[in-house]
Amino acid sequence: MFVFRKVIDTNLLGNAIKNNHFVNIFRDLTGRPVLRTNLNFKNVMKCNFSKSMIFTNYQPIPIPAFDVHETISPMQRKRVMRKKKAMEDQGMKSGIYNVVALGTAEEYNLEKLADGLKQQDLYEAKSVKNEADVLHAIAKYKVGEEPREIFFFREGSVVLWNIDDLESSSILELLRQYEAHSYSERLVQAEKEIMNYHYHSLEKETSCLDKEGIFILSPDVKDITRVKYTFSNAMMLSVKLGIWEDSLEKYIEEIEFVTEDLKRGAKIRMSREAVLQKHGELFALRHYLNLSSDVLDTPDFYWDNEDLEHLYNQVCAYFSINKRTKVMNEKINHCVALIELLSSHLSDKHHVRLEWMVIILIMSEVMFEIIHYIDRYVH
Repeated sequence: MFVFRKVIDTNLLGNAIKNNHFVNIFRDLTGRPVLRTNLNFKNVMKCNFSKSMIFTNYQPIPIPAFDVHETISPMQRKRVMRKKKAMEDQGMKSGIYNVVALGTAEEYNLEKLADGLKQQDLYEAKSVKNEADVLHAIAKYKVGEEPREIFFFREGSVVLWNIDDLESSSILELLRQYEAHSYSERLVQAEKEIMNYHYHSLEKETSCLDKEGIFILSPDVKDITRVKYTFSNAMMLSVKLGIWEDSLEKYIEEIEFVTEDLKRGAKIRMSREAVLQKHGELFALRHYLNLSSDVLDTPDFYWDNEDLEHLYNQVCAYFSINKRTKVMNEKINHCVALIELLSSHLSDKHHVRLEWMVIILIMSEVMFEIIHYIDRYVH
């Protein structure tokens, strides 16, 4: 590829200089890209131009060709990360509040956390009816009319209702001493969910999730805590699912080179121990997704609260919980098939190696017997 630099006629240049404009040279008769040049009035006056200069002087400048696709592998080009639905931060608007869900660890020690909140004496810790794995806390001091509430889930997630950033940071700092297997700050912030909520203007309206993704609470609800818990439960599930999706993407990137080796017919650069470890990581992730969480089934809490089950399913549908779970299981199945192929291939190589060792031992024994026989025959 070449770039052509042009020299402009001084008559045309003089008209531009009178208006004190910059001269931009960017058109080429060949249709190829050209070098863009800026000339101002002071710089041009210092130059000596001849009136015989016309648009005939081209200076080719070579530019090396570059293919962006050469630096990106096929798997990286095809992989598309989940795009979160945009939610405007409307917490500062009158009557509209924020609710934030974060996953900070694999598990919380709720019993010790309840004691810590009691000693801190800033929040009143309560339990949610029929839910032993959830701790509900309400701020004792008030900033406005709307209360500030927190739901701590044993699965390592926290949902903050009407909590500002400064108070949220102090809560996360408090949580660290009660966490098991904490996540990185990058992962926590990348997978958090932010929603808005406000109250119905009519008291008889029921709580729901509108088309814009805003929680609308009914002011006539006797136990508003159960409604907020329902919203929090679905948000927590989406956050944990996002963290597992991130873990699976990292896993896929770690074994990507194996697929490339198989495609080229190259030697497998993984040992049997490494394959076994990857197999274990994959089944642990599948266990978290399908056995230790509620992504495949409705929690037991809603069997006794059928009025909230529809609300829970509505929020789960908004976060595409079922679809994301199905896609993730399909990816896990593909990874399992690849790891099983590697395990089978390495096992076959190991068996072949053992067979050759046995053959060599037998041949050695035969050679020794032949040598002994010859030695006895000679004597």
